[in-house]
Amino acid sequence: MEKLTPDTVSIVIIDDNAGSLELLSTALAREGVSIFTAEDPDEGLELVFREHPHIVLTDLVMPGMSGLEVLERVVEFDPVIDVVLMTAHYTSESAVEAIRKGASDYMNKPVSISALRERIAKLVEEARRRQRATDLEQKILADARFEGMIGNSPAVCEMFSRIRRVAPHYRSVLITGETGTGKELAARALHNLSPVSRGHFVVLNCSAVVETLFESELFGHVRGSFTGANQDKMGLFEYADKGTIFLDEIGDMPLGTQAKLLRTLQNQEVLRVGSLTPRKVDARVIAATHKDLKAAIVDKQFREDLYYRLSMVEIHTPALAERKEDLPLLIRFFVDKFSRQFQRDIRGLTQRAMIVMSRHLWPGNIRELENVVGHGCMMTAGSMIDVQDLPDYLRSPQRQAEPQHLFQDGAAHGLEGETFEAHEKQLIEDALTRANGNQSQAARSLRIGRDALRYKMRKHGLL
Repeated sequence: MEKLTPDTVSIVIIDDNAGSLELLSTALAREGVSIFTAEDPDEGLELVFREHPHIVLTDLVMPGMSGLEVLERVVEFDPVIDVVLMTAHYTSESAVEAIRKGASDYMNKPVSISALRERIAKLVEEARRRQRATDLEQKILADARFEGMIGNSPAVCEMFSRIRRVAPHYRSVLITGETGTGKELAARALHNLSPVSRGHFVVLNCSAVVETLFESELFGHVRGSFTGANQDKMGLFEYADKGTIFLDEIGDMPLGTQAKLLRTLQNQEVLRVGSLTPRKVDARVIAATHKDLKAAIVDKQFREDLYYRLSMVEIHTPALAERKEDLPLLIRFFVDKFSRQFQRDIRGLTQRAMIVMSRHLWPGNIRELENVVGHGCMMTAGSMIDVQDLPDYLRSPQRQAEPQHLFQDGAAHGLEGETFEAHEKQLIEDALTRANGNQSQAARSLRIGRDALRYKMRKHGLL
């Protein structure tokens, strides 16, 4: 069997007529195209599942299984595969049904060899374009990595630049940003690029600590200082000596503990609970919050002097809505991650799934995106994540606001009140824009027929 190169486009031809198989395979033979043939539709599907072709050319009427059934099985396996149906028994009803089910083309027998070559050549070029795009994505992804973070948008590049400049010199840093934007990754990058990178990186989530235990966690305690203190305990500040302590969600720290933290930052020493002897510590401090600390100061919920001590340098982690151009890179990164984790060969998202993803507002930011891609990688039956593999709230635009509470506090930012008709119109406009007005290309990206697209364009006043 011919060894496939990365640029090879593979075609599976299924026809119960051996003469047609030979004619078609000879007509379509060309350099860079690998052709597999089958007279039996079941054998043809086995070829599809094994070889994962870019194009499937199948007869409509065959014993045992019709071409429409083959089409359904192929689209279920991978909706990106282009399926072309051929028949000597043309009816408008069968043509409409084929297009509705996802066929890329529908040809009458006897097939015009010149017309077939022309149509298949376009599909071959489209398959190669997708291959080049995937290769380019991988190269860009490799260049867009920075200390475990991904991105090349202006907002992210500015954040990366600030981290590089600040890391060698900081004593304390404040990282701000919405929930799910990667504040801990930014903190780890600061630590890894700092002179104390060999020291401990200690994390304390201030929103997860019981108020009465805060001081003991941060500064330690001596035996007998309170009920249950059966032995001396080192606090996190001491453990982070010659390293970094990361205080996540510092806006949730009690005011009393804030005062003692300020003293520790000023004097570079800690006083264990119940002890009279201070201990010197040399730890760099990174604090993070999704709250507006200036508003908290006005409400007497956060100390102003501590804020200014922490915010000598401030780094902002941008929301996903501020860096939408990074969405394809992040999706590719998470697809690769979950492909390895689930031990599955998942190549990416279909174009219509990408359209749905690009229209979402991502209130939960990168954490939400990771969950969605992980869900898609788990649910897809094939190698491409399609719309039906996405969580329900993404597939139902009018319900996009519902999952807001899963990702952050505050008012919903989904497409509340937007009708299905408005969503459908926007999807069609987006597809036409991407295709530079080419209706056939737009129809393929939406996985509907050109006639169906034109009907919807007329319905929405776009034609």
